[in-house]
Amino acid sequence: MRSDETSLHAYLSYTDAAAAIDWLESVGFVTTVRQDDDAGRVIHAELRFGQAVIMLASADEPYAVPPLAGVSTGSGLYLATPSVDELHDRAVRSGGTSVIAPEDTAWGSRRARVLDPEGREWSFGTHRPGGDGSD
Repeated sequence: MRSDETSLHAYLSYTDAAAAIDWLESVGFVTTVRQDDDAGRVIHAELRFGQAVIMLASADEPYAVPPLAGVSTGSGLYLATPSVDELHDRAVRSGGTSVIAPEDTAWGSRRARVLDPEGREWSFGTHRPGGDGSD
């Protein structure tokens, strides 16, 4: 496989995957694939927001999401977007918890951070990683 054919996609498990899908859709993602088992548990879903794609499913076992320490859980997802303020506001109105309100950074971008209803960290920012360094 050539390096220009390689892509990275997040895969997340949620205790309540159906509720996670609802939250992500309220932020602006669109569900493109959803497969439920006979009991109604999400066994696989794919959601898209522009070029961003994530996959998720119902958790097979209980697990702990790292708690917030300061302004981070130590890992999270970053959505590069020109609509930082709007996405932050949608995420919070839909049940997310604001961690960093929309702000301009010292390095010249705009950013915000929320925890989703199950405590996962989502950041929104104007910086586009992996590019030529311009935002």
